[in-house]
Amino acid sequence: MQSPRRTQAERRAETRAALLRAGASLFAAKGFAETGAEEIVASAGVTRGALYHHFKDKADLFETIVEQAFADIVAEIDAAAAQAPDPASALRLGSLAWLRASQHRARRRILLIDAPAVIGWDKWRALDSRYGMGSLREGLAAVARDRAIKLPDIEIAAHLLSGALNEAALLLAAHGRDKAFQRRLEASVGALLDCILEAPRGGAKR
Repeated sequence: MQSPRRTQAERRAETRAALLRAGASLFAAKGFAETGAEEIVASAGVTRGALYHHFKDKADLFETIVEQAFADIVAEIDAAAAQAPDPASALRLGSLAWLRASQHRARRRILLIDAPAVIGWDKWRALDSRYGMGSLREGLAAVARDRAIKLPDIEIAAHLLSGALNEAALLLAAHGRDKAFQRRLEASVGALLDCILEAPRGGAKR
């Protein structure tokens, strides 16, 4: 029996997915500047016209890949935090999950090295906020309730912690695959979180 024909919408979705896969692989391996549009369409097995049908240009494709990387990482963070026995442990596990997920070979160059220059810091921070701030805000609020810590403004606290974790990820990316440095950095992040979470569960509010 013949398989049913794919609809036009299905073909469009498959073409778009192929472009995203090819772009992500090439950008991770070669970087944005060294990757040409012709390489992307050849790797995806589509025409140049298909690229410009789905994306305005190479930079638009790259930005979409960056956004998908943020979404994937946040899913990994939430999965790691869900394994924790209490809110403080969830915040620690989620923070370490961000550091480790962002350093994945296929993401590090795209997300932390090229993206700030290609899409700009404003868009980078907007994507980070859109995908990650909700989980971080909820995590801090849960810790504050569980440990009776008085945070004057959860939103501000979440932005401050996000800034520290993003800087840690950028610092780690700059050191490549230096495992000793990664261990020191993760220990430092853990110590910083301990300072934030030092109020005992059920303790008096400050």
